[in-house]
Amino acid sequence: MKKIIVFMSISVVTILYACSGGNNKSEATTDTSSTVAADNGNPSYDPNRGEGKFTKVDVSSTLDAAKAEAGSKIYNVKCGACHKLTDEKLVGPGWKGVTHRHTAEWIMNFATNTDDMINKDPKAQAMLEICLVRMPNQNISDDDARNVYEFMRKNDGVK
Repeated sequence: MKKIIVFMSISVVTILYACSGGNNKSEATTDTSSTVAADNGNPSYDPNRGEGKFTKVDVSSTLDAAKAEAGSKIYNVKCGACHKLTDEKLVGPGWKGVTHRHTAEWIMNFATNTDDMINKDPKAQAMLEICLVRMPNQNISDDDARNVYEFMRKNDGVK
């Protein structure tokens, strides 16, 4: 019985610590109209683009069905255990509407450069505070990231 009480006490303290806002965190800006300095002082950081190699992704108004199909396979292997295709949070956030909330560049940079995005991007940091689980690096290639993005567009109703 004592072990259960100790375990429950440790669990409650851990949860309270994880959920506390803490006064030592800096406020992340949500101004998406201009370039902002990230916590590392990088004045060239663009929160609309994310941190990574994708600076301009050409997105057609119509869906690339072949890429979306390839992205579906990647989702089933690497993404589906943590992300639902609805707006419901599983481990990570649900994917419904994700292509309306984030740019193609941001999504593809996050998929291929997860650690730097979580360390520098205010949107990624905000999602981490909600989900409480850091997304692991899935070693997604550039082509796979594009395919997953097309699959996300399909999930969001693009035809």
